[in-house]
Amino acid sequence: MTEIKTTVERPLSPHLQVYRMTLTMVMSGLHRITGVALYIGTLLLVWWLLAAATSKNFDVVNGFFGSWFGSLILFGYTWALLHHLIGGVRYLVWDTGRGLGPTEREFFAWVTIVSSVTLTFIVWMLGFMFKG
Repeated sequence: MTEIKTTVERPLSPHLQVYRMTLTMVMSGLHRITGVALYIGTLLLVWWLLAAATSKNFDVVNGFFGSWFGSLILFGYTWALLHHLIGGVRYLVWDTGRGLGPTEREFFAWVTIVSSVTLTFIVWMLGFMFKG
């Protein structure tokens, strides 16, 4: 006997047009973006440390980070560091099996946003206070 093979209609894999964008999806992408920003910011930090250690072009590097553009980069680096840290804690909590419900995920996303922005402003205010 010969078996007749029938073609099974399989559904196509869901794509971005099917999904509704949620805050958790945005936070996942933002976590990756802040990881890349931290990589670039750490290279700038190494540039500053090398200039400080060798006393070569230190005035140029320090002048760059003292300018408004350099301060903006440092502010963004501080936010990316804190946001990535808090997001990592959020993923660590998820690894324990907690906070995986829809309302908990949304809550953790908002906590990550609010706390990273708040802590960034606190760090910079403390920096300006102790700068003298």
